Amino acid sequence: MIRIVADDKIPFLKGALEGVARVDYLPGDKITKGDLLEADGLITRTRTLCDRSLLEGTLVRFIASATIGYDHIDTEYCKAAGIQWTNAPGCNSSSVQQYIISMLLYLARLRNHDLNRLTLGVVGVGNVGSKVASAAKVLGMNVLLNDPPRKRREGGNDFVELNEILDQADIITLHVPLNRGGEDNTYQMANREFIRCIKKSAVLVNTSRGAIVDESALLEGIRGGKLSDVVLDVFENEPGINLELLDAVTLGTPHIAGYSLDGKANGTTMSVRAISQFFTLGLDEWEPDSIPEPDENKVFADTSQEGGQELMWELYRQTYDVTSDDHRLRSDPKSFERLRGDYPFRREPHAYSVRLFQGYTEVVTQLEKLGFSVLSDHCV
Repeated sequence: MIRIVADDKIPFLKGALEGVARVDYLPGDKITKGDLLEADGLITRTRTLCDRSLLEGTLVRFIASATIGYDHIDTEYCKAAGIQWTNAPGCNSSSVQQYIISMLLYLARLRNHDLNRLTLGVVGVGNVGSKVASAAKVLGMNVLLNDPPRKRREGGNDFVELNEILDQADIITLHVPLNRGGEDNTYQMANREFIRCIKKSAVLVNTSRGAIVDESALLEGIRGGKLSDVVLDVFENEPGINLELLDAVTLGTPHIAGYSLDGKANGTTMSVRAISQFFTLGLDEWEPDSIPEPDENKVFADTSQEGGQELMWELYRQTYDVTSDDHRLRSDPKSFERLRGDYPFRREPHAYSVRLFQGYTEVVTQLEKLGFSVLSDHCV
């Protein structure tokens, strides 16, 4: 029987592989070479740095990361050492979309903005960025897309240069992988020059990786009034984050944008299936038995009392309010890692049914495009 070491914070995993493997569950940031000496496989998250110092001399042949990113995996070393690996691209894309929508609606309410009059610049249009762009269009925003690798591959007029986004976008949201060097370097891409070129009083949002932003330059941009608002779900030195920066941003959350139960379940499913396929374990179609339902899975709104934007915020406030994660982090920023590990229950829109009073067709269409099930569009 093969042996697998797994991060003990990966949800729905316990019990999945025990019938075909010996599984040891350990804190992701505490996994050592000694733990892996006799392990055939590793199931991990971003907190385990999978490099030579961890893997050399072990029996590990396969790494499955239940995350969309893989910058915690030294891919060059793995290739040289004959270790195969996989990540979970797109697993939490709908979760990040939910986070971004909640954030957009909150900021619009806070600043009294009409989203229909704003332009969103999406930098990085992969699984996550594509869903964010689609949702923003549903909310009536003008959307600009920047993705140099896709533009090189696909051509066409769907993508604009970064300078155009910096010049025109009212809100810029980053959804790029962390690439250190090369043609598509993203390490500290949001540097002083980037911030200098941003449209005056724009909003900057980062839910990708902390190191994509030069935090000292960002802090200068906030204090100098260049940026009206900054939203950070990721920080450069997690979990030891810059408290001055946290104090300066409008919203700061503990790397949880992709932490819906749905997103976590997707990541675990992809990892278990990948491990199964590699070791021929017979679990190629595995999925969690069930994802818990919300205590209250029906939400209510009266379109006769509120405009469309206010209505959307009210619905997102009931199903996922991004400010609650901001409050938790500000209350105890030194517990960054615990806040991630003990993240509260959160389901995506498809787990909820909306009952509208005095509903309008336009609102119903928007809600359905965002994933909600609409029970009624008339007075009941």
